[in-house]
Amino acid sequence: MTYFLIVIRQIAQFILFAGIGVLAAKTKIITRETIGVLSKLVVRIALPFYIFTNTINGATRGDLLESWVVILLTVLLYVVAYVTAAGLAKSFRLEGNRKQVFKACTMFGNIGFMGIPIVASLFPDTAMLYVALFTIPDQLILWTVGVILTSPVEGKHALTLNAKTVGKKMLNPMNFAILLAVLLVLLDAKLPDLLNTSFTRIGQMATPLAMIYLGAMFCFIDIPQYLRRPEFYVEAVVKMLAVPVLFYLLLRALPGIREDIAVTLSVILAMPTMTTITMQAEIQHSDADYSSGMVFMTTLLSVLTIPMVCLIIGHL
Repeated sequence: MTYFLIVIRQIAQFILFAGIGVLAAKTKIITRETIGVLSKLVVRIALPFYIFTNTINGATRGDLLESWVVILLTVLLYVVAYVTAAGLAKSFRLEGNRKQVFKACTMFGNIGFMGIPIVASLFPDTAMLYVALFTIPDQLILWTVGVILTSPVEGKHALTLNAKTVGKKMLNPMNFAILLAVLLVLLDAKLPDLLNTSFTRIGQMATPLAMIYLGAMFCFIDIPQYLRRPEFYVEAVVKMLAVPVLFYLLLRALPGIREDIAVTLSVILAMPTMTTITMQAEIQHSDADYSSGMVFMTTLLSVLTIPMVCLIIGHL
């Protein structure tokens, strides 16, 4: 099955799950007050178990030692993402907090809620290993550059970033799950069947719960005002379509880069805005409403752009 058909199938599931989230919000099963609990359940429990079990069950020590190049390529990916974000922000003459939040929204994609299920469906045997390695620099960049971009540029809430702040942010269940999984793979250790089965089932909740959360979240924002923002459409075409294809061509031109690594990282680059950016902007008193709108619009447009990226890559 081609990349395009696999992704179309996955997107269809996303739409179904998100529709259930919309229904849950409309019937007040999920409310503004309770939606945050669902997000925490996904980010702090289901998703860490998903990454952990898929990594230890899908990778060998040899695979891990041969794939460290993914870490270096992830840094390259974020350089490309930052340059793209800065260029787009400048072209639309965005200023102040909005400019910073736009760059953060453009840089950081929804890897957890959408990227992981998609690349796992494309490459069931290796994708989770690459995601685990990707997440090492990803988390460091998110909790340094991402924190800076989602903090106010001036005023009493302006951020003073230090090692303690970054260290505290990086101590989270996701990173713990990744480090433990990498350690077990290096030791060639396996979990007992009871633990492995139980943890796997917990992890399998991640994708449907994440998309239910997104569907419900979209019911609580003022959608019409964001439909008129031209920068959201341009961002989707440039960063979520053109740049991933060009990045794939760049990786394939580099010697020794495997096809599955090139596709995995290019698809990750094509993801819509990470919901964590909105949460972070809200906590730090920056432009959280603008970020929410960008999450909605890029997620909506990704239904078209992600399959197009996979269709183009599959024919190159």
